Amino acid sequence: MSSTLFRTKKVEQSIRDTEEPEHALKKSLSALDLTVFGVGVIIGTGIFVLTGKVAKENAGPAVSLAFVAAGVVCALAALCYAEFASTVPVAGSAYTFSYASLGELPAWIIGWDLVLEFALGTAVVAVGWSGYMRSLLDNAGWHLPDYLAGRDGAHGFGFDILAAALVLALTAILVIGMKLSARVTEVVVAIKVTVVLIVIIAGAFFIQSGNYRPFIPKAQAVEAGGTLKAPLIQLMFGWAPSNFGVMGIFTAASVVFFAFIGFDVVATAAEETKNPQRDMPRGILGSLFICTALYVAVSIVVTGMQHYTDLSVDAPLADAFKTTGHPWFAGAISFGAVVGLTTVCMILLLGQTRVFFAMSRDGLLPRFFSVVHPRFRTPHRPTILLGVLIAIIAGFTSLSELAELVNIGTLFAFVVVALGVVILRRTRPDLPRAFRTPWVPFIPILSVLATLWLMLNLPAETWLRFAIWMVIGFVVYFLYGRTHSRLAGEGENTAGAVTKGRPGGPAR
Repeated sequence: MSSTLFRTKKVEQSIRDTEEPEHALKKSLSALDLTVFGVGVIIGTGIFVLTGKVAKENAGPAVSLAFVAAGVVCALAALCYAEFASTVPVAGSAYTFSYASLGELPAWIIGWDLVLEFALGTAVVAVGWSGYMRSLLDNAGWHLPDYLAGRDGAHGFGFDILAAALVLALTAILVIGMKLSARVTEVVVAIKVTVVLIVIIAGAFFIQSGNYRPFIPKAQAVEAGGTLKAPLIQLMFGWAPSNFGVMGIFTAASVVFFAFIGFDVVATAAEETKNPQRDMPRGILGSLFICTALYVAVSIVVTGMQHYTDLSVDAPLADAFKTTGHPWFAGAISFGAVVGLTTVCMILLLGQTRVFFAMSRDGLLPRFFSVVHPRFRTPHRPTILLGVLIAIIAGFTSLSELAELVNIGTLFAFVVVALGVVILRRTRPDLPRAFRTPWVPFIPILSVLATLWLMLNLPAETWLRFAIWMVIGFVVYFLYGRTHSRLAGEGENTAGAVTKGRPGGPAR
């Protein structure tokens, strides 16, 4: 059985699968489209909300350094993603990369993980978008009835109609075509980045240097807890992490990591890119660099406008402008948040449907979902199915406590991709690589260590829920995926599926 569990799918076979007419996606994206996708999905909840939370609770004005630390962790992973995406330009992102390097069972695990990550991420962002939209409607004098505003209706029934409607509308856009999705995203991202630049430029005039003192507040020990809500590292070693001080910056980095989630979604669109070998690295690394620079600039401005102890946790950017007597800017920021979260939701939904599509094309999920639309050349079946399910979830559930599952799912994918780069360099040194991760294996190993550190700072409760989801995934794989896999039907095993490099050839 072990040989079947770790059978790998040849890179050449993965690429040939993309050429089958009924399973082929339309290639329409450029490097600019990919960069816009990345910026569109990264800039969202993090820049509009997390800045105030981590400044007030963890790092003080040094929150800018926390964004830098989280950005470095993501950059290490991005280098690995860029090599894989340019070498294996196939839909599925980390799932496809794992199938080519680690084997079928690890690929299934990461694919199952990504389905959870993107589904919950889409639902959570849709609910957040609904909250901002209701706020804007209230300001305009339009009030939704309680039973359509979600959560607690007058008769014990509540459905978030705005969150569900957003998901369904974005589902329709994704079915119609990637190029339309790209055009919509470009317009929305332009508005969102403009709002962010307004915050940076206008806010710079209200900075008071005294608000930066102390830049790194004195360390304060956090009370050790024995519950599952405590960080896993605390329960494992009995160590109570500290807020503020240098360690507070790293604690904050594990929180603001959520603000960077999304650049890996760019890799899921590799199969729909005109020139993936050239454009995928540019899109992944370019979007990450742009967003990191914007995050650092915003955090510096906001903590300079208002002392970190007075920052709002719910809406730090908008409230900071209100304290300076400029409510107009606060309204513009709320509008930017609504616009920004729209693209985040759409691109997360895009990522999930592409992973689901890739898994069904390989037979690990029903092949019914791997047929593309005859006109639009998009995976319309999984897009419609997942869009409806996520709309229902977003309508009935707040998912606030499940949001951290998105973090651990993404971090887990980072670990797998970094390990996959090292393994594929050894097993397939002959593969053409348009982009090569520098200093292998040191960069991938450093990426794994940095990622694991952030994972250990997540609550033990998150780890428990993640483990439950993985157990369900194992059951589905052994009951369906293992026997319906295309590799199982072709009788391939690990030895046959992996084409070794040239005899005596270097592992480049």
